[in-house]
Amino acid sequence: MIIDAPMIIDAHCHVWPDHIAAQVLAGRPASLDPVHDGTLAGLRRTMDAAGVGHAMVLGVANVARTVQRTNEWIGAVDRSLFTPFGTVHPDLPAAVNLASLRDNGIGGVKLHPLFQDLSLADPRVIELLHALAEAGIVVITHAGAGGSADANERGAPVALRAALDAVPALTLIACHFGGYHMLDEAEELVVGSRAYLETSWPPRLADLDRDRVRSLIRRHGADRIIFGSDWPMADPAAEIAAVRTLGLTPSETTAILGTTLSTVLSLPPS
Repeated sequence: MIIDAPMIIDAHCHVWPDHIAAQVLAGRPASLDPVHDGTLAGLRRTMDAAGVGHAMVLGVANVARTVQRTNEWIGAVDRSLFTPFGTVHPDLPAAVNLASLRDNGIGGVKLHPLFQDLSLADPRVIELLHALAEAGIVVITHAGAGGSADANERGAPVALRAALDAVPALTLIACHFGGYHMLDEAEELVVGSRAYLETSWPPRLADLDRDRVRSLIRRHGADRIIFGSDWPMADPAAEIAAVRTLGLTPSETTAILGTTLSTVLSLPPS
């Protein structure tokens, strides 16, 4: 008898319309060299090659005026393969942000302190997070460094922890273990919190010390760790392999690669 393995879900896939993707990636976001093309078709090919069954696709509006059209585009993806995470901006009233998500059937939001010029500790952002939490919207956010000193401060673990403490009803996924290139601070302030921590560390999770990552995961709880690749800046197949070589138990690995996120997203059984 053949038993289906649990579905692998990638929580961290940036996508853009075909005519925009190449332009965005040519700018080397966060000073990284992309390894894939940033289009939906390219993501489907990558998922097939890596054995990923479902992906969260993330749309980010750097400025308020592009929130609506970004949500219209990301909200139209194939829901059998993708769960769209749309965008909001603190320069818009909370009601306008929520209406844009609701009108496009979007139940999740990506925040990006580096590119949206927002701080996770800003009172305007905290107010918006309260509105998202009340609406049952799941939030995933970049956490840590990757830009200028000011940008890094906006998404630093201390700002992330301020948001967590201020909005206890919020379901929050913190990318990069809560602190990209700020792991000491993340281990002090975020590991052990109620946030879900996501595993991406572009360009390679394997660049981190394996023992440190395994210890971090077990301190936080493997049932609150979620796999993400940061596509197209990293390759999902390599990132899945890195998770599988951390020395975790099969049940811990299965939870990280999909079963926990499936519950968070209320996906039907694979």
